[in-house]
Amino acid sequence: MIFEFEPGDKVFNPANKNWGIGQVQSIIKDKITINFQNAGKKVINAKNIELKKIDD
Repeated sequence: MIFEFEPGDKVFNPANKNWGIGQVQSIIKDKITINFQNAGKKVINAKNIELKKIDD
């Protein structure tokens, strides 16, 4: 799962749609740092939270 994303990718969290669209900032092992429109910066454990990539 972790390799599906790269910095700059746009994503959303289906379980927390109110966070809005996020942009991947960095990926270190299982931790993905994402800056969301409505929730700010979040560090997400990719093993615990499902993210969906938004294709441009």
